[in-house]
Amino acid sequence: MSDQTVLATKQLDYGFLLLTHIVCADQQIHSEEAKALQELANNSKMGERTIEEMEKILAQAEDFLSVEDVARKVPPGKQSEAMRQILALAYLDGFFSPLEREMVDQIAEIWSFSQGEIERLIEQAESFGTAKATPQEQSALSFGARILKGADSLLSRVLVDNLTKIAPENVGRQIKQLRQEILLSGPEYDAAIQECAAIATEDYKFAELGLTGTREALYNLGKGIEEQLTAIQRQALGKGQAKTAAEVAKQLEDTKKALTVKIIKEIESVRQSLAAKQRALNHFSIAFMGKTKAGKSTLHAIITGDGWDGIGVGKQRTTRFNRVYEWKNIRIIDTPGIGAPGGKTDEEIAESVIEESDVICYVVTNDSIQDTEFKFLQLLKEKAKPLIILLNIKNNLRDSRRLEHFLANPEKLFVMDGQNSLGGHIERIHRYAKQHYANDYFDIIPVMLLAAQMSCEPEHEEIKDKLFQASQMHKFLDSIRLSLVEYGKIRRTQTLLGSTVGAIDEPNQWVTEQGHIYQKFADTLKDKYKTIRKDIQKAAINNQQSLLQQIQAIFQDAFNSIPSFAEEYWDASESRANQGWEQKLKTIRFEQRLRIAYEESSQNFNKEIGEILEEVGNELQIVARLINNNFKFQEQDTDLFLRDLMKIGGNILVIAAPLVALFIPAIAPVAAVVGIIGFALNQISGWTKSKEQKRREAVQKISNSLSNQLIDHQQNIIQQSKNDFNKYTDAVSNSINIYFEEMIKGLEIIYKELEIAKSRLNDKSNYINRAYAKRIIDWGLGKYEPLTDEVIIKTIAKVERDFGSSMKIHTKSKLRLTKSLRDITRILQEDISIQASNEI
Repeated sequence: MSDQTVLATKQLDYGFLLLTHIVCADQQIHSEEAKALQELANNSKMGERTIEEMEKILAQAEDFLSVEDVARKVPPGKQSEAMRQILALAYLDGFFSPLEREMVDQIAEIWSFSQGEIERLIEQAESFGTAKATPQEQSALSFGARILKGADSLLSRVLVDNLTKIAPENVGRQIKQLRQEILLSGPEYDAAIQECAAIATEDYKFAELGLTGTREALYNLGKGIEEQLTAIQRQALGKGQAKTAAEVAKQLEDTKKALTVKIIKEIESVRQSLAAKQRALNHFSIAFMGKTKAGKSTLHAIITGDGWDGIGVGKQRTTRFNRVYEWKNIRIIDTPGIGAPGGKTDEEIAESVIEESDVICYVVTNDSIQDTEFKFLQLLKEKAKPLIILLNIKNNLRDSRRLEHFLANPEKLFVMDGQNSLGGHIERIHRYAKQHYANDYFDIIPVMLLAAQMSCEPEHEEIKDKLFQASQMHKFLDSIRLSLVEYGKIRRTQTLLGSTVGAIDEPNQWVTEQGHIYQKFADTLKDKYKTIRKDIQKAAINNQQSLLQQIQAIFQDAFNSIPSFAEEYWDASESRANQGWEQKLKTIRFEQRLRIAYEESSQNFNKEIGEILEEVGNELQIVARLINNNFKFQEQDTDLFLRDLMKIGGNILVIAAPLVALFIPAIAPVAAVVGIIGFALNQISGWTKSKEQKRREAVQKISNSLSNQLIDHQQNIIQQSKNDFNKYTDAVSNSINIYFEEMIKGLEIIYKELEIAKSRLNDKSNYINRAYAKRIIDWGLGKYEPLTDEVIIKTIAKVERDFGSSMKIHTKSKLRLTKSLRDITRILQEDISIQASNEI
């Protein structure tokens, strides 16, 4: 190997790695994308390091190079061509998904591409994705090859040259060898495909209107809450109590943010649902799901004739994404194993195709039938998806003696009765599946996938037909054929209309729950507010009375000091008497006790208010927890909403005391009282009076003057204390009033906006349900009629639906169905009742 070749194997082709990322962007590896990627790797002699990094990306290994890491390494001179290649590969499966668009936008931002330039390149790529192939091309080239043929400006020459060589002949031979004509050939199949396409095109228009309207309703909900709460925050801040208003504004802002986060998630969920409906539009789709190692990949290879060895360097599975094969408008999707390493991620990847699948084939094995592996079916029921359960009978046919015994009597392994029979397995499957799927209308089909797989292998060429027949695969294929040929039209309607209601009901349920929460909390807050106002008023009256009583007691001690003071100072000089009276007041701690009385009264009031608010806060937190239990939030919802509601209980505990200072009225100087002594002494005169008489008169005058002045001073202090205490308690009450009134107003506005959104979502759900009901009626009558608003209104009076469980259709006239309700229920796997409205 030359030095140059060695160097090439060590270098990374970052443009190629970006193509790998775009292949994975929508969490699906399409067969044509996989072939394109492999052809480019082989014919460009991609180095080992690049192949290793490619496999890491496909497997989503912990140390794989991110889109950002790779994009930054592409030289500026190669970025334009790389972007063209990325877009061409994104359109290879005929659908440019929102996830692929996000990745393209991310790369464009890193490379500083203008929006106009990106839109122009997308338009060019789209023209190839939507180009119609000629009949000759259809018979000779794969879908990807038809799109890429001659697209020199979009992909490198080596990729185009090699993709044009990809033809389905080999796949066709394998399918024929495996008798796949049962599933994918014949005029009956072609006619069914055309009918399904016509139905899907009409149904998608209704689904699009419903989902677009749902998205708008959620957007308007977020916008309405934003505008209304912003207005309330402004009003609160304009009401004088700045700290309280700021607390209200912060609380409402936190609530608004929490709701907005959830609304954005719901909008994104609806957007993804619409994208799934777009992807599902042109294909009848079957998704294989089940635990890891249940046999899904083997089943996929048998059905498609594609073992997927082309991905990576020959490994059976180097990607954790869904794998998609398309032929003659049928999509077969193999998902990662549920419960595989990194299980939750794999389950989420599997969930991503439920929306776009017409039939779910759930694969289980006879050697491990446990309740846990059927819990995933609950999600299928929530999405109203029809189900087929494939029971893979495991037996080591690689042992020659076991193979001989099996072929001698293949029916023995499929016996339903007797010891070690399949009957017990199937009974358990019915029991577990019914528990999570709500009914047992689904088919359970036992097959031996290993026998079917061995029928494809060269070493079993002579017994291939016998192996395939013994595998019982034909029974499974017959069930798929029924789903497609006989039930294809209603299955397409189930996907595009029936399950679409779930994408509306999910946010509708959330909106409804939130409406109940905020209404209940607003009502609870109103009741508590009434109680609090009464308790605050009572606390204000009691503490004010207590203060006045203390003031009277303090003045009474001053009154009681007058007689002794008058006796002691009846003949003292004015300055000495003033000093004596001031000392007397200090002795009884007159001013100090007044200040303490003021402080204690405000502190006691604050303490009582704190206790009142704490009790209400605790009650509100209990209510919030009860609300959570009643509505059984997901953990993330609890974090967003319960915690937010409980903040109200916690925040009101601190809104009173910090908002106003302790009230301390100004105390009149003692000298203002003592000054009367000089006046009193000046009035005592006369030589004819005895000293005792003068003493008595002086004592009397001093006592009267001091008493009168203390009475006036007491009245002033009491009146001032009343006024100041009322201002203080009013300020505290006003702070609390603002908090509660604005919080209640905010909660009521949120509730009102939620009710508006609920009404709009109900309209969208009803709109889709009525269209779905019309399709069910037509299918039950054995007729086809173009779906329009007019024919729906003419036929359907009302629909009541418990999504995924039951559906009551009220028609405007009595109808004679060609199918029994039992058959309709069995096929739709949802309890259906049909009744004329005049019979109700």
